[in-house]
Amino acid sequence: MLVSVFILLAMFGFFALSLRKAYKFAHMQIHARLDLYPVPKEGGGRAAYGGSYLEEPEWWTKPRKIDRVNEAVDIMKEMLFIKKLFVHQRVLWWASYSMHLGIYVMLGWSVLLLVSVAWHPDWYVLAVTVVGVVGFALSTVGCVLLLVRRVSDRVLAKYTTPLEYFNIVLLLTVLLTGAYSWLFVTSPFEVAAQVFTLSATDLPPIVLVHLALLGIMFLYIPLSKMSHYVGKFFCFHKVLWDNDPNLPGSSVERRFEDAAAHPAHTGWSAAKQQAPTSESSKG
Repeated sequence: MLVSVFILLAMFGFFALSLRKAYKFAHMQIHARLDLYPVPKEGGGRAAYGGSYLEEPEWWTKPRKIDRVNEAVDIMKEMLFIKKLFVHQRVLWWASYSMHLGIYVMLGWSVLLLVSVAWHPDWYVLAVTVVGVVGFALSTVGCVLLLVRRVSDRVLAKYTTPLEYFNIVLLLTVLLTGAYSWLFVTSPFEVAAQVFTLSATDLPPIVLVHLALLGIMFLYIPLSKMSHYVGKFFCFHKVLWDNDPNLPGSSVERRFEDAAAHPAHTGWSAAKQQAPTSESSKG
């Protein structure tokens, strides 16, 4: 019963912590403007060749043409298909996308399991089973390939921190304990019915371990770097593609004024620069 309550609270905690992080990102001070092109929201066909409204003579006197549809399509390509990794690191993309796609499928499978508690005709149970198998297979294969890639690639291994290994191993452990429970111990439909109705009384130990790890993962993800599912929108929409003009009286001007009124007070953590010595200047 305690594990059932914990996993339900962890699921609500996942969404609450994700929303909290999104709120934090949305209310951060304005970033250092770079105006990088191409910007997908540029209308008038300019996004296709990397143009901008600055091409227009006396652009500040003319209404801007903004293509929100093209912007939404471009960011969805990144969020759903990891487009930039596909373009620039095709070898790594296969493993990464397998893991991410598997996680997407598993999230959908969890919703289908919840529905099965109240409605479970034979054809629906079969469909949910197929979705679950696909989700487990994709995400597990993706995690294994990413782990092998980070260990075997000498360049990538240099930039892989222990925390990144921990993240992959945690995901893989949750997946493997879940797959083992499903294949050799009990039906996920029975577990879901007991958990979601708070009627679990005698779940096998491996299932309890899986649910406990799953709950920990739900609470850990929004607090870790794996919460990029929240930050990616802001990174693209509010940073890379933010080329709104800083005109007098505009919201951009007000944000710059607010940032200037509240300067950062974070200290410099790196070692202070030392003056060159006669020894260091040799050679």
